[in-house]
Amino acid sequence: MNVIGIVGWKNSGKTTLASALIRELSSRGLRVNSIKHAHHGVDIDQPGTDSYQHREAGAQEVILAGGQRFAIMHELRGAAEPTMDELLARFGPCDWVVVEGFKSHSHPKIEVHRRASERAPLFLQDDNVIAVAADYAPDFSGPVFDADDVPGIADFVLGLAEPLASEQHMGDV
Repeated sequence: MNVIGIVGWKNSGKTTLASALIRELSSRGLRVNSIKHAHHGVDIDQPGTDSYQHREAGAQEVILAGGQRFAIMHELRGAAEPTMDELLARFGPCDWVVVEGFKSHSHPKIEVHRRASERAPLFLQDDNVIAVAADYAPDFSGPVFDADDVPGIADFVLGLAEPLASEQHMGDV
């Protein structure tokens, strides 16, 4: 499974780049999944809904299914947060997984860094940052992209690929 991370400090443009990269890779006919890591409590369900009531009643997992999509909500109930590898194992077949966050994991990452940031770039401490998307020319030894050069970033990412799963499912199309 091909994995690329998008990392950076808060308000650096991680979500903008991750979304644009997903859109670009998808438009090239690739199957793309994503993981968004959040450091705060996340709840996609709202009080009063049936699925919320099922979780509150004690269900470990609740699948909310409809004609357009389904979501699986898993309550940790005191268990440790799953690792990125455990989350990746839950995905179905795909060509790429774009991960936003998980700064401390050892997957290949593209850092989004802004000149206005008061924090030092992550690449100074993280050897897993393999490229930087920035609004300036950082002193980075690897590839540096303009943060808006999504096609260029996508080309770079595709150059990292293991043999794509899409080659295996091309007959399915």
